[in-house]
Amino acid sequence: MTYCTLDDIFGGIDEEDVIAYTDDFESGIVNIDNVNKAITGADALINSYIAKRYSVPVDPVTDMIKDLAVDIAIYKICSRRSAAPEERRDKYEDAVRYLKEIASGKAILPEAAAAPSDSSDHTVSISSNSRVFSRDSMKGF
Repeated sequence: MTYCTLDDIFGGIDEEDVIAYTDDFESGIVNIDNVNKAITGADALINSYIAKRYSVPVDPVTDMIKDLAVDIAIYKICSRRSAAPEERRDKYEDAVRYLKEIASGKAILPEAAAAPSDSSDHTVSISSNSRVFSRDSMKGF
């Protein structure tokens, strides 16, 4: 399951631009493999930030997650060959900044399910036998 699709990406960038950034063979069409790599990379980046707080992958995909995925994937598409345009870099940096806020708990994803709690007990228990040698047991030695 991915957080965005090619159609979502076309909602944020013209198809001609996607072709220009992904068409390595000058065929005049979108290279779907390159787009899928960008989408997969965006999903992985999002999951790496939110996994401590939310179950990943987020299902159903919230609008916020989809918007973040689109901005990140477009940045990855645009930066394949050279530096991405400043507008795309700014949107990418805004997306990462928001993901950091989610990770720190400053922002939330209200529709997303919380990450499963760690059910293990993190307490430490130390036990030992009673003292063999003490002042009383060693008297006279």
